[in-house]
Amino acid sequence: MESWTEIKIAVNAKDIDRAGDIANVVVPYGIYIEDYTALEQEVQEIAHIDLIDEDLLKKDRSVAYVHIYLEPDVSPNEAVAFLSERYNAEGIEHKIELLDCAEEDWRNNWKKYFNPIAVGEKLLIRPSWRDDYDPQGRIVLNIDPGLAFGTGSHETTRLCLEMCEKYMKKGDKVLDVGCGSGVLGIASLLMGAESAVGVDIDDVAVRTAKENAEINNVADRFTAICGSFTDKVTGKYDIVLANIVADAIMFLSKGVKDFMKDDAVYIMSGIIDTRAEEVKESIGKDFDIIEEHLEKGWVCLAAKAKK
Repeated sequence: MESWTEIKIAVNAKDIDRAGDIANVVVPYGIYIEDYTALEQEVQEIAHIDLIDEDLLKKDRSVAYVHIYLEPDVSPNEAVAFLSERYNAEGIEHKIELLDCAEEDWRNNWKKYFNPIAVGEKLLIRPSWRDDYDPQGRIVLNIDPGLAFGTGSHETTRLCLEMCEKYMKKGDKVLDVGCGSGVLGIASLLMGAESAVGVDIDDVAVRTAKENAEINNVADRFTAICGSFTDKVTGKYDIVLANIVADAIMFLSKGVKDFMKDDAVYIMSGIIDTRAEEVKESIGKDFDIIEEHLEKGWVCLAAKAKK
């Protein structure tokens, strides 16, 4: 079996969010963040226990790591050159290591860095391999991201889910554009939506989304489609979700209205704060912004189509 390449990037903990976002440009899957700055707080919130492994407590909290995994046919040198250039441009001090990694190691070792996470008022997102958690009376969304990006832990996903929880009504029909591992659509169903359609151009993401719908027992109400939503999707929806990136939102928003019911809500996330005004201006002729949330440099917008 050919070896994958692990790129391990050490940065100051304060820069980890930006460093992770830049790394996601290199590869949209096979990445995890190793950050211990809020270790005790996170363990206490999720597991309600004080006992933490001593080796974890000894970790240097001032340094965080981005781990990227590249398939055998991807050039690590090009990836490293791109990362160094972007990090230098952003003023992010960094150290990059290249390590050999068997695919089986990558598929298993990264899992220990994903923890259950409470989202909004109703949800707890649980990685499917984690049993040490307290649901705290919340609806549990079981997720296995596989090689598709999306465990639900990123601010953009949480913001989107919180906005969806606020605006979605029982019995709504939901469309998730760029569904990744299916977190948003499946969560909508668990919170009371009648049906959800997830569409993504990545066939790995679509396959993973279908599997996640199965493990959450909502496969009969969840449809995963591979391709462009304007070509493959039909019907009109009460909620349209787009947790992607600013450029894609501006491009896709031109066609979103055709899939929205008269009073539908369009929820957009994945927008870095420096691009928010540009996005709002771009969609302004077709949509009215009804709410805006900001967290750790990420913006989530809720909008309705202009009458």
